[in-house]
Amino acid sequence: MRNFLTIALPKGKLYEDSVDLLQEAGLCTEGLKEDSRKMVFTNEVEGLKYIICRPTDIPTFVEYGAADLGIVGKDTIVEQDKDLMELVDLRFGYCRFVVALPEVTAQGRDLSQFNHRRVATKFPYVAENFFRQRGMQVEVIKLHGNIELAPAVGLADMIVDIVSTGRTLRENQLVAIEDIFGATARLVANRVAYRLKHQKIQPLVDCVRSIVKDKEVRS
Repeated sequence: MRNFLTIALPKGKLYEDSVDLLQEAGLCTEGLKEDSRKMVFTNEVEGLKYIICRPTDIPTFVEYGAADLGIVGKDTIVEQDKDLMELVDLRFGYCRFVVALPEVTAQGRDLSQFNHRRVATKFPYVAENFFRQRGMQVEVIKLHGNIELAPAVGLADMIVDIVSTGRTLRENQLVAIEDIFGATARLVANRVAYRLKHQKIQPLVDCVRSIVKDKEVRS
């Protein structure tokens, strides 16, 4: 069987930049930008396979070896705490984790005044770690979407979420009162694949690292 290099690409906002980066690194990306519901793209000649999946599933595909490499946000990596090798900070897809409260509640107050409150989030691991490190006791409520709704209906006092422009917070009368950390897209690898396919993976990693560095210099 051909020894393919399999790369997991994230659907959504990181997809276009991910494909552009791999193309710039010299990989064939034919078909990846076509309007299609295909989830697997194989290039027999170059020994390449791409799998297209939800960003939150990429750490699992890579950890279990279904993909050798993957591109995924640092926010997902931290939240899932999978056994991955983080190879390159790709510097795109920036967002940040924040603690946000209703504007009327936040006025003139700091986060320490909200001990023993309820926090809604899609990222319970990040939230629990953050508040534990701050010495605060909170009840973390896991939701799968529409986090901004939780304070409006009395489900939670505050939220932990990722924001890029802050527009969604503003439109829901929420305000960020504490940054947790910033996150960008990362190139990650399965540990075994990195060792067994080192001759294929390392030149690609070096090339991607060089591209990212050149863009930083030019910007």
